[in-house]
Amino acid sequence: MHKVQKSLRSRAVRVALVALPLTAWGLGRLLAETSPRFELTGTADSAVQAVPLLQDWQPDVVVLDMDGESGTEAVGLLNLHLPAKVLVLVSSPLSDLHDSAVLAGARGVVEKREQPQTLLKAIEKVHAGEMWIDRSATGRIFMELARRKPQTQPDPEQRRIDHLTPRERQLVVTLASDAAAPGKVVAQRLHISEHTLRNHLTSVYGKLGVANRVELYAFAHRHGLTRQ
Repeated sequence: MHKVQKSLRSRAVRVALVALPLTAWGLGRLLAETSPRFELTGTADSAVQAVPLLQDWQPDVVVLDMDGESGTEAVGLLNLHLPAKVLVLVSSPLSDLHDSAVLAGARGVVEKREQPQTLLKAIEKVHAGEMWIDRSATGRIFMELARRKPQTQPDPEQRRIDHLTPRERQLVVTLASDAAAPGKVVAQRLHISEHTLRNHLTSVYGKLGVANRVELYAFAHRHGLTRQ
């Protein structure tokens, strides 16, 4: 990951890329060729890696390559930490994935089979406050939002949190404070072995209903599990 030197052009749309290196390189070249319309402020391999850097980058739009992520939790994670708009890049034409990304907070979805100019136009539209989704998706998403009802019962996720042991809660807080820390470092901070750390993580994942550290990080910040 690296930070790109700031441009002096104030009217450029500031773009951050969250994508694997080869994809980020290609997208970076595309943005460079269209200067001064766009300014690349930084790149990261994953949403977890990007989070600590976003405050410094201050992007207007984040282009997130979903092929490098484990699910749409990455969209929610980015939205938790910055006011920028998230535009998702996908290789799958499946409407369920597109809809899930938008419901998670993405402002638009662009398929990789589209022409480069389509992506650039989508970035500009999203930056201007518009959504970049097709008409059929709009109908499906509104139907889904209408179907969802406000919760009148206790939050089931809070009940999951209540099942954590004090040690497991300490682990969640530690991971929430430094999402990119290697497992070895986390284990040292907790004064446990890496084997014990893996066992604790397996238990925490099961209790909270998350699949990996990205989802755990998003869950922790969504529910304020960032301090003891």
